[in-house]
Amino acid sequence: MSYQALREIKSLYFSANEVADILGIQFASAKVLCSRYVKKGLLVRIKRNIYLLRERWDYLTPNERLQIANLIQVPSYISLTTALSYYEVTTQVQQGFVESVALQRSYRRTVMDTEFTYTLIPRKLYYGFVKINNLFIAEREKAFLDALYLSTLGRYSLDNSALDLSKLDPEVLKNLSTQYPERVIRLWRNYDYS
Repeated sequence: MSYQALREIKSLYFSANEVADILGIQFASAKVLCSRYVKKGLLVRIKRNIYLLRERWDYLTPNERLQIANLIQVPSYISLTTALSYYEVTTQVQQGFVESVALQRSYRRTVMDTEFTYTLIPRKLYYGFVKINNLFIAEREKAFLDALYLSTLGRYSLDNSALDLSKLDPEVLKNLSTQYPERVIRLWRNYDYS
């Protein structure tokens, strides 16, 4: 009965507080119920007190998987090769892997079959992202700059052969690059954008 009621939840994910409200039980009981359902494989624990029906996890759209990435670590935005793939700037398609940049810490979390990675960047570089389809994602040029920046630090490897740089606007790159170190600016200027 209680699981059937949870299947009626329309939102992608929910908290134990919502389970308590829906089932008319105390919050502590809802937490225990969610924990049991995770052990039984009926729920997927996204992060502390946030759950998703396992049957929904199996049918997540690529956009919903990116929304989950935004949720796991706040604040963060999708960037690097994941964003470049989203915009079709790279032919590299990542299966079971979502990359984001974040302000609080570098972090890695595996949920079911997907690894979510968060790379710490300085606060002064935390800009150049937009909200599209309920997810925060770097603009295509910003994702490229983030990747170059981390590459110059030896913390990221960008597959240059898979890039279609004609999809990047050099003027936008110039405007977005103002806060980056000179070594990053020199590096992006060496690429051929034709």
